[in-house]
Amino acid sequence: MSTDAPTREMTPDEAGLVFVTPEAYADEALFDAACAVLRRDDPIHLVEHPDFAPFHVITRHADVLEIELHNTQWANAPKPVLSNLEADRRREEQGDLLRTLIHMDDPDHRTYRNVASEWFLPKNLGKLDANLAELATRSADKMVELGGRCDFARDIAMQYPLQVILKILGLPESDYPRMLQLTQELFGAADDELGRGQSLEDLVAVVNDFFVYFAALTEERRANPTDDLASAIANATIADENGDQQPLGVMETISYYVIVATAGHDTTASAMAGGMQALIENPDQLQRLRDDPSLIGTAVDEIIRWVTPVKHFMRNCTEPYDLGGHHFEPGDAVLLSYPSANRDEAVYPDPFRFDVGRAPNKHLAFGFGVHYCLGAMLARMEIRALLTELVPRLRSIELDGTPELMKTLFVGGLKRLPVRYELS
Repeated sequence: MSTDAPTREMTPDEAGLVFVTPEAYADEALFDAACAVLRRDDPIHLVEHPDFAPFHVITRHADVLEIELHNTQWANAPKPVLSNLEADRRREEQGDLLRTLIHMDDPDHRTYRNVASEWFLPKNLGKLDANLAELATRSADKMVELGGRCDFARDIAMQYPLQVILKILGLPESDYPRMLQLTQELFGAADDELGRGQSLEDLVAVVNDFFVYFAALTEERRANPTDDLASAIANATIADENGDQQPLGVMETISYYVIVATAGHDTTASAMAGGMQALIENPDQLQRLRDDPSLIGTAVDEIIRWVTPVKHFMRNCTEPYDLGGHHFEPGDAVLLSYPSANRDEAVYPDPFRFDVGRAPNKHLAFGFGVHYCLGAMLARMEIRALLTELVPRLRSIELDGTPELMKTLFVGGLKRLPVRYELS
């Protein structure tokens, strides 16, 4: 595998269009080449397309990091994720479909983050070690049962973290398939194989299905509290302007469930599947892990850097700001490209080489600063547990077909990874 940046003849304007093209995210060679062009020639590039409001795409690690660290000057609101003009008009007229942590800025962000933050502290996540190991063993045993061939993305990677996060929430196992389907319809809306449809109305219908499910869950947990995260969210209170404690609003409660139940497993599943593909395509790195299991810790972060399941967040300028020779005014929007930042030649020696021993590894796949991913430690623990179980048992593994990435603009990874293997 080449360790050089991929090359393809394109202008910066042509390269910038990958960020509004779902199919481009399913073509790694095209996307990586476009980002390499922009990092080199126009790292703060204005993207103009008739279906989208103009925005600048930020492609270098240092610039993404600077914006992340200046959350007062660069707000999540009013648009934390890239949307087209039709969706922008709907939001202006009717408000957001959801109001999750990624939609919020301080002080609301800090207040609502605290609702679940204790569940993701090391002292509490450490209690999951035995459960994660058991689920990892179950995943490996399932591969044995499947007889040496499976779709690792669908059969293993999508199932394991789904079971973890929904167990933390306290949802019944009978509902797990429904949550997986709704998650794929939400994040895979641009993919005709995964999405319910391509229209904004189809996306609204998916969100409404989440609302119906989680509204019933909220009512049940308020009437009969348990010791799971769903109950913690349902019964949480925050101080109003008078300092009195009030229950979370309906929109905020349902949105909290949605972000935990979807991002809490989908991104980790993408990392697991993409990590396995990387190990298959770099057998010397798999052998390094066999020979030295202590490298699994660094391998986890290299997998996360390599895959970068969250492709972007938007930030919105709140006051005049100068960055990399560009002057921004309030109302200007930027797209933070995490895959590009995580391939920045100025930060990573041989960024296009998959290296399970890479250290340091200052990737931005979990964001940075106040919006750093709440579930980052859990994701690392899950991937570590799976590698710890699988690596010693994998006698051999190879591709058994063509891997396929989902079409997306926001979150995504492999939707198909057919493999053939021998497992002890």
